[in-house]
Amino acid sequence: MSVAVVTGAAGLVGSAAARHFAARGMHVVGIDNCMRETFFGADGSVRPNLVKLERDLGSAYTHCQVDVRDRGTLDRLFQRYGAEVTVVVHAAAQPSHNWAGEDPRTDFDINAVGTLNVLDNARLHCPEAVVIHCSSSTVYGDHVNALPFVERESRWDLPPEHPYYEGTPETAPIDHTKHTLFGVSKLSADVLAQEFGRYYGLRTAVLRSGLVCGPELAATMQHGMPGFVLRSLMEGRPYVVKGFGGKQVRDALHTSDLLAAFDAVIADPRPGEAYNLGGSRANSCSVLEVIALAQDITGLEMQVSFAQGQREGDRRWWITNNRKFMEHFPHWGIGTSLRQILVEIHEANADRWTR
Repeated sequence: MSVAVVTGAAGLVGSAAARHFAARGMHVVGIDNCMRETFFGADGSVRPNLVKLERDLGSAYTHCQVDVRDRGTLDRLFQRYGAEVTVVVHAAAQPSHNWAGEDPRTDFDINAVGTLNVLDNARLHCPEAVVIHCSSSTVYGDHVNALPFVERESRWDLPPEHPYYEGTPETAPIDHTKHTLFGVSKLSADVLAQEFGRYYGLRTAVLRSGLVCGPELAATMQHGMPGFVLRSLMEGRPYVVKGFGGKQVRDALHTSDLLAAFDAVIADPRPGEAYNLGGSRANSCSVLEVIALAQDITGLEMQVSFAQGQREGDRRWWITNNRKFMEHFPHWGIGTSLRQILVEIHEANADRWTR
């Protein structure tokens, strides 16, 4: 039986990946020290996901309470499974811009050095494995803020004739821009994963996503905007919009579409390639549009206020251009709409996110 190693296994992407590979008959080794609770408090804890994962997968799943910064323990774990490991999904990360600014050393150690530890263990102990690194669109920083945006009724947008109208491509610059400390640590990890593919021939793939959403998302104020809007509405919390009049745009990708991308990469790995992968223009949304959609789905009304200023390094607009990924993997496509994503999150949390 081949083994899939998944870091960040109790998180949204990690838990979905664990279920996905177990359903394909693989044994899943999950690595997660549940540090998200340290980042975001009890509201952001992924421990409920871990309990369900161990209950549902049974003997097909082995959980390891390991910190990716712990080189010795990580080395022993990879040695134990060795060449049986055919897939590594690295989804463990510190995911918050604000948190990174408060503790940049810990952020960098987890996101950059932790990624180095995973990559080097794959190189040493399972060099034939496909290694998927879950990167971030924040590697591009905030240079998009300088684009010629037009203010629409509910969003900022680009003119249809602009080259980025369908989304930001991989050729976008990464220099002379504010990344935030989180963006810097993710960019360092991103380039490391590419280089392990190009220098060592490790079968790495870098997937740069923005908003990845699904029913298991532990939505908090600092991470997971669509889910946190819905959670605030369902729990009767007032929602404070910060920056750009609530018209800042993001695109949302469902975990099932991300997993389909994993499968495409595993079937035809291209060492060292980096891809933008997101919800595209079809699944793009502003904060105001998410609030309106959440109210329509729930039938509830949200108390909304607007704060002065904006988050450090925040972007006015981000839509992902998936063209390169779709050229390399033409059978992949987005299957879940933004509305479906929010409906799933609402239904999955109807009993616990209550007023």
